[in-house]
Amino acid sequence: MELDLSPKLAKKVYGGDGGSYSAWCPTELPMLRQGNIGAAKLALEKNGFALPRYSDSSKVAYVLQGAGVAGIILPESEEKVVAIKKGDGIALPFGVITWWYNKDDTELEVLFLGDTSKGHKAGQFTDFFLTGANGIFTGFTTDFVKRAWDVDDDTAKALIGNQQGKGIVKLDANVKMPEPKPDHRKGMALNCEEAPLDTDIKNAGNVVLLTTKNLPLVGQVGLGADLVRLEGNAMCSPGFSCDSALQVTYIVKGSGRLQVVGVDGKRVLETVVKAGNLLIVPRFFVVSKIADPDGLSWFSIITTPNPVFTHLAGSIGAWKAISPEVLQAAFKVPAETEKLFRSKRTNDAIFFPPPQ
Repeated sequence: MELDLSPKLAKKVYGGDGGSYSAWCPTELPMLRQGNIGAAKLALEKNGFALPRYSDSSKVAYVLQGAGVAGIILPESEEKVVAIKKGDGIALPFGVITWWYNKDDTELEVLFLGDTSKGHKAGQFTDFFLTGANGIFTGFTTDFVKRAWDVDDDTAKALIGNQQGKGIVKLDANVKMPEPKPDHRKGMALNCEEAPLDTDIKNAGNVVLLTTKNLPLVGQVGLGADLVRLEGNAMCSPGFSCDSALQVTYIVKGSGRLQVVGVDGKRVLETVVKAGNLLIVPRFFVVSKIADPDGLSWFSIITTPNPVFTHLAGSIGAWKAISPEVLQAAFKVPAETEKLFRSKRTNDAIFFPPPQ
């Protein structure tokens, strides 16, 4: 049976007036289960509040749109109240407790990509809520709650039963939430739209990498990430992860053509990708993209904190390192053809501007 690599959209799991939580299902995107990757999106309306929870998986979060506040509590640490906005990348290691709040009119949307290899279900996040109708308090009897938290009967019942919402609720406008602290943001989030560019090719595209160098927490998560922005009609060089990592890609903006080539030189996927699509490229498979006129942007995680890629075209392409005689023999072409092939793409690295 051939593996289905076609891009998929997320489906709503739960939600209400405060917002919604959507996820990609391993039955529809089998590479999630095979690669032990989870993918989900949180969308909060104005005054939407995602109740405190922890997860069975380490994750990288990326703010797709809007602005808001995130509460992040690392194990045995104080709460960090962080202002977040579009373009922010946030590393969420194992054991972290988070809550999310949107006080603005614009919807706050956050993407989560992570490793489910130690989770309850391969290819799927499982969240454990501290409060709410499906929170941990509801599972304990009143006498356990009274003993554990040293409260009276009425208080225990209130803790167990007052919050009837599940996962996401809408708060009254007069409810006061903690204000973010500027110093709490350091080391917790990095804005990929404002960070120094790791690669920038004029009229073609640019890349910002999230690694242990600019966001040390990704080392604890065990994942790397990047934001790639491709200009209109530009091309991303065919390439592959040469350290056996999987690449999980979410299309943030725009659209374009994508091709993936796998074992025995077989083209395993040829499709048009658009905003909202998620796809996974298997280990060592070669992928390339060409943006439509309006451009193409994507956010990816790579299943290693400091990934290494090999590109097959451009000034840094692997072909440039191979001896001319070897290429002639391998392609079965005369010296003139090999020389012409080698002479191309001497200035462009991994992105190629549109043809003139």
